[in-house]
Amino acid sequence: MNFHQLHIFYTVSEKGSFSAAAQALHMTQPAVTMQVQALEDYFGTKLFNRSTKKIMLSDAGRTLLPFALRSIELMRQTDQEMAAYTHMLEGRLLLGSSLTIGEYVLPRLLAPFGKAYPNISVMLKIMNTTQIMEEITKHQLNFGLIEAEVKHPDMVIEPVMEDELKLIVPEGHDLAGRSEVQLEEALRFPFVLREQGSGTRRVMEEQLLSKGMDLGELQVVMELGSTGAVKSAVEAGLGITMLSPQAVRHEVALGLLRIVNITDASFKRQFYAIHLKSTLLPIHAVTFLTFLRQHAED
Repeated sequence: MNFHQLHIFYTVSEKGSFSAAAQALHMTQPAVTMQVQALEDYFGTKLFNRSTKKIMLSDAGRTLLPFALRSIELMRQTDQEMAAYTHMLEGRLLLGSSLTIGEYVLPRLLAPFGKAYPNISVMLKIMNTTQIMEEITKHQLNFGLIEAEVKHPDMVIEPVMEDELKLIVPEGHDLAGRSEVQLEEALRFPFVLREQGSGTRRVMEEQLLSKGMDLGELQVVMELGSTGAVKSAVEAGLGITMLSPQAVRHEVALGLLRIVNITDASFKRQFYAIHLKSTLLPIHAVTFLTFLRQHAED
């Protein structure tokens, strides 16, 4: 018995067929069948009850399943703990990320990561959450980084970084000279926001609803499809907005925009990593995620 066999057994039980497990594991179906049979020979009992239409776990298989899952989790934890020591790693990391993370968070972290791990190359694709999940399922990405938690039966989703939206106003605005403001006062001004359904917009609206606010009373003068467009509109004095401070570092440094704290509301959110349950992340991907957790707030 070895870990590889337990991993295959677990994947077959999750997928419900040898063919689906073979596709998920990038193996041939005969190879999957052979490894399960080897595990059955080791224990001297059948782990699956096979029929022409479907397979089901036997009593022995149901007993083994939680141990197989624990072994997979232990291997993941081992990789995560050892990632801090693996500075000679090499490989190609394929990841997808949503817009805010890909354009404003990752760029400042990729340079120090490249210095620490010069033999790991990173290919980053910026896309929406649905596209990221599709490409992970097709094994075209190792993992993704997304701005809102989602539910998917085949995916592992875990928080990796925390972010908080802040009130962003242009230079010369009535609130530009203030370091903090109450929510009610901020909502008296017209807003320029991301489009409905964006992660940033959703975080803002959820917090307003929790405060008993009527979203219909929000003065939204413009809805735009990118963070860059929102920033340009705010700079032009068309309204104020709520964005991650990560997204406005450059404009704040140039004196074009100001960050104002809202004292009586918190617009915190998590950024999440997402990957397939059936596939262990390669060690260089685990190393990258560990690096993000350690350096996200630097």
